Amino acid sequence: MTPQQFLQLGPQRLEYRQIPAADPSRPTLVLLHEGLGSADQWKDFPQRLAQASGYGVVTYSRQGYGQSSPVTLPRPLNYLSSDGPRELRQLLDALQLPQVVLLGHSDGASIVLAYAAANDPRVLGSIALAPHVIVETESLDGIRHTTEAWHQGELRERLARHHGSNVDGAFHGWSDSWLHPDFSLDDLETQLAYIEKPLLVIQGREDHYATPVQLAVIQRQVPGPCRCVLLDNCRHFPQTEAPEQTLQLICEFLERLPAFI
Repeated sequence: MTPQQFLQLGPQRLEYRQIPAADPSRPTLVLLHEGLGSADQWKDFPQRLAQASGYGVVTYSRQGYGQSSPVTLPRPLNYLSSDGPRELRQLLDALQLPQVVLLGHSDGASIVLAYAAANDPRVLGSIALAPHVIVETESLDGIRHTTEAWHQGELRERLARHHGSNVDGAFHGWSDSWLHPDFSLDDLETQLAYIEKPLLVIQGREDHYATPVQLAVIQRQVPGPCRCVLLDNCRHFPQTEAPEQTLQLICEFLERLPAFI
């Protein structure tokens, strides 16, 4: 596994891992994990992605996850479109990455879409795996099911291996926010209309946290080049449940990027 490193962003410390590009002139893929994820929970996907694409790859644990600084709860209910993008900008500034492609999964994919709407000139394009842009009954049912597993104890034990002392904050910062009666993604859905750079969206047809309506909303609202792909025999984790197809789609997207820049 790529060595663990830390960034100090004011009082906040972020855990990250970086794989250099095979060619120093190539851009860097910046990966944003899901709502219960961390830098190391991408497993071997960053290495496979770097090898297949030739791009550099950075993964990091957002505040409150992995070995990064703890987060104060409750999170703001708009954390996906406010705190997440703000932290991402700080990371890009600190690492001084001149050209990046953003790649996020689930919550991380929603943050990627919110940041893509800012049209940062460093961002050449964005990739969203199983993003959420509207709150669906399926999403809330899936989170309630996961919350039941948490209270039974085994899920907490598994997550603690990745999050250590952050484990309770990581879980409750995610589940309590999504299940709050005032939680909404309306501001994120509105931001889709500002995404100008190329976008690839991948979702599993059997995703237990969302339906294909998510793709329909994105396709309808994003004005820039946008390709949405629904994968058969795949649930919520395209990078592990359909890795070959996902890698192929990503590499095809990256190869076409110069045509849009």
